[in-house]
Amino acid sequence: MAYEVQDASLVNHYSPKTLKDFTVDFMRGLGATADEAAIISDGLMTASQWWHPGQGQGLEKLFRYARRVHNGGILPDAPMAWLVDALGYALLDAAKGFGYVAAHRAMTRASDKAKTAGIAMVGVRHSNHFGIAGYHALTAAKQGLIGWACTNAAAEMAPWGSAQVVLGTNPWGIAIPRGSDHAIVLDMALTMSGKGMMRWYERESRPMPANWALTPDGQATTDPAAAMTGPLLPIGDYKGYGLSLFTDVLAGVMTGALFGLDVFQDDTNFDVGHMMIAIDPAALMTAADFDRRLEELVRQVKGAKPIDPERPVMLPGEVEFRRMRERQNSGIPVARETVNQLRALAAEIGVAFTL
Repeated sequence: MAYEVQDASLVNHYSPKTLKDFTVDFMRGLGATADEAAIISDGLMTASQWWHPGQGQGLEKLFRYARRVHNGGILPDAPMAWLVDALGYALLDAAKGFGYVAAHRAMTRASDKAKTAGIAMVGVRHSNHFGIAGYHALTAAKQGLIGWACTNAAAEMAPWGSAQVVLGTNPWGIAIPRGSDHAIVLDMALTMSGKGMMRWYERESRPMPANWALTPDGQATTDPAAAMTGPLLPIGDYKGYGLSLFTDVLAGVMTGALFGLDVFQDDTNFDVGHMMIAIDPAALMTAADFDRRLEELVRQVKGAKPIDPERPVMLPGEVEFRRMRERQNSGIPVARETVNQLRALAAEIGVAFTL
């Protein structure tokens, strides 16, 4: 399904550098360190180039950061500390710091350990929303490792057979390095969609797909407004519910963060948990053998005859990297409403508005 802005008059387009420079300045204005601002801006630019604006993972996140820094929910330059640090595993206390930063540091530590141990996992507790999962998985893939990043999130999914929300969208990012091309990247929530895209459909006065969410009393609907306070539906029916539960065990229960109905509920204390896993393919065979075998699998997959000749088979992440190349040339779309709101917010915190 194509998610395109219907009215070009409602958006502005900016180069990635323009948006990144503004984001760095904005985050510094909120009190973020230079390192924190660099990580967050890089993550937001990746999201802005990969995804639809309606998913709210680009500059729209700046509003949340400003609100939560001001109310104490996020602490710039938080005193993050390693509580456990062993050969193949570690645990980071994010101390209410920026989720992008905590997750980046955790995946970087997992990648370093995997180069020695072959595989490593690093958990994070007391964190915040970590952005897009694929960004963190790609951190490992850029070093020739397989990366898997997952997090728990606010309760928006009901256990299978119920309409009462208990579990989160609990997204996954999995990235597999390819020596000859961009990584294979799977970035997905464990629900069919999120509330951000539902709100976009509502603003556009468009019906949403019937398998996205239910009304609060458990009825199917294509009306995003009717389902806004109801449960999101999992991918693969009961299978997605099981994966969400499994993710909350790894990211929430096992790290010491909040989980289930408690995580993400208090705006001043989200206490999100993440789990980062890095795997070195060279632990089991040479890197050259892995690359050769992976490319043979890719050849088989890409060689499958498409049902529609106009829509060839693609690898996970191929659409996103193609969109990234297009937006690097044509600019990243940002809703003019968002631009106007950022102008006002930048003035409040004393940051020059350069968009």
